[in-house]
Amino acid sequence: MVFGRKNQLVGLDIGSRTIKVAEAVETKKGWALKKFGSIEVSPGIIEEGVIKDAEAVAEAIRELFNLYNVRQSNVAISIGGYSVIVKNITVQNMPEDQLYESLNFEAEQYIPFDINDVNIDFEVLGESEANPNQMNVLLVAAKKEMVNDYVNIIDMAGLNLGIIDIDAFALQNIYELNYPATGENIALIDIGAGKTSLNILKDNTSVFMRDVSLGCNQINQNIASMANCTMAEAESLKLAEKPDRISAEDLEEVISSVVTDWCNEIRRALDFFYSTNPEDQIKQIVLSGGGANIKQFRDLLAVQTAAEVSMINPFEVFEIKGGHLDPNYVQQIAPQAAICMGLAIRRVDDK
Repeated sequence: MVFGRKNQLVGLDIGSRTIKVAEAVETKKGWALKKFGSIEVSPGIIEEGVIKDAEAVAEAIRELFNLYNVRQSNVAISIGGYSVIVKNITVQNMPEDQLYESLNFEAEQYIPFDINDVNIDFEVLGESEANPNQMNVLLVAAKKEMVNDYVNIIDMAGLNLGIIDIDAFALQNIYELNYPATGENIALIDIGAGKTSLNILKDNTSVFMRDVSLGCNQINQNIASMANCTMAEAESLKLAEKPDRISAEDLEEVISSVVTDWCNEIRRALDFFYSTNPEDQIKQIVLSGGGANIKQFRDLLAVQTAAEVSMINPFEVFEIKGGHLDPNYVQQIAPQAAICMGLAIRRVDDK
């Protein structure tokens, strides 16, 4: 596999409703954004991270690269959902090569899948505070079938795959690049079309992760049912200032009902975290994904969690290069762009 200058990779975020691409470069002055764009995909061709129509996805990726004149063909992508398991575990101190053999042997106790059906990776986080003879390890397992499907998609699109990341890690990387460490516990929550991901950081280390099958598609499904329309038409109604097939009151009630479910689920996940970490209260929640744009959700979440809730800006430290990038559009798309930007800062030789 031949890679371009400075091991550069293009970020490619393959979502269930939108595929996004970002090209960023690191200069002596800092980071610069060269290109960013997105394209919508038809409902149903990707569901909860599972590719249902490979050719349609590959065609959408090819169209996206042509539309935004992206010439770099080496990409970083990410996966998530129930086919990916992330666990913080503690093991005896040992060299990394020995740890790899040990984890392949012992991983079954941590992973609810057949060990032969998954790819395993890990990162040593450091010495255990409780026992100096042990170390903390972040264990990641992804179903081989899902990984193979995404590898196949990139090949079908005529691109070179450099890195497969995890959605939550891509989000964490772009957050840490744009925001200085505060020493506080931070909850990063991404609300996509079909999935919501929670990642709790303590001293810039992930200590708790959870994915749930809740997302913006719920709003569209309820609108489609109420207005007797397609999912695409429901998306337009949701975004319309004056929807014509559903009253403003009914639309507000639909949104209120769904975001209440989101908040309840997030509150349950945080309560579970607090049950084992009672001293680690979360005072700040940073939102990304399409759901982050819903003010009603942000306000309710702040009340239910007693935390400061804000939206991420993944472009905070980036110089916007090129006249084709409208600064207003870049700021508008910011919450949805976070994972893609987290992928765009990866390089071929990254761990």
